[in-house]
Amino acid sequence: MMRKIKIAQIGFNENSHSIQVFMSMAKQSDIFDIAGYVMPENERERIPSVLEHLKPYKELSLKEVLNDPEIEAVTIETDEIYLTKYATLAAKHGKQIHMEKPGGTSVKDFEKLIQTVKDNNLIFHMGYMYRYNPCVQELMERIKNGELGKIISVEAQMNCNHTPKVRQWLDNFPGGMMFFLGCHLVDLILQICGEPKNVIPLNKCTDSDGVTSEDFGMAIFEYENGVSFAKTSANEIGGFNRRQLVVSGTKGTVELKPFEVCTDDGQYTVMTKYDDTFWHTKGETSQTNVYDRYDDMIASFAAMVRGEKTNPWSYDYELSLYKNILKACGEKNV
Repeated sequence: MMRKIKIAQIGFNENSHSIQVFMSMAKQSDIFDIAGYVMPENERERIPSVLEHLKPYKELSLKEVLNDPEIEAVTIETDEIYLTKYATLAAKHGKQIHMEKPGGTSVKDFEKLIQTVKDNNLIFHMGYMYRYNPCVQELMERIKNGELGKIISVEAQMNCNHTPKVRQWLDNFPGGMMFFLGCHLVDLILQICGEPKNVIPLNKCTDSDGVTSEDFGMAIFEYENGVSFAKTSANEIGGFNRRQLVVSGTKGTVELKPFEVCTDDGQYTVMTKYDDTFWHTKGETSQTNVYDRYDDMIASFAAMVRGEKTNPWSYDYELSLYKNILKACGEKNV
């Protein structure tokens, strides 16, 4: 019988998918034994919408979670600006960590977090859910096997149409939307193309509805043999349906578009492969079954905690990714 992971969640976030991560653990009760949850930053008052989902579970203090040796793992899902802080506390207490992306806004604090998980030999697993998209996983295998040849460019878009309130909230972060959602795209570009020679941030404020944040994110990643880009707008009508990932190589191109199509039970992804040099080829299009964004991600974390799976994303990769995200956000001297 599979060993259950005793786990607690630290924090909830109004604008991310913290409750979905919690409910994914609850749904997978054969894998997780949920000890309870912590609401550390006035979240009970600020995010009452999650309370209905939490009724069957025990609210704990932070000290109770950190000092309970039976709780071996935590999910850190509080507001972005507090992520690194609570993850570092958890690491100092020897907890295995799943942390929402991308971390806080301080490079020094993130470096300290990475050093702490290294020193304690802990699992450090981040909430980049596209890593577990079935089409992304197939695409990564095709790239690894050389089926696309030498990669020339990656075009990654993650757009949506947020309310003015959410768009103004983005002003809490450097680069606004690039920090909040563009981080997913930077992750994909770095996994496929590696460390860029140069990162050119082109983030803007759309200057509508009185919003002053950089709610339009764009960054260029320069490589020796091509240029890749990440685009993420919070002010694009129909933007969700145009989320896409296009990878072009010398032997073929793969397009994931729509990246996510929502259904009542989850979402699916459409993938088109092009390997015919005829200009007007329609490519080969396929569609995944309906899947949950978070189930595989959080189940994989449990497998890592049990020692059944190695984390493919190293400590050093996560630190490099974080620094490149900040470069894409326009931060200097990273």
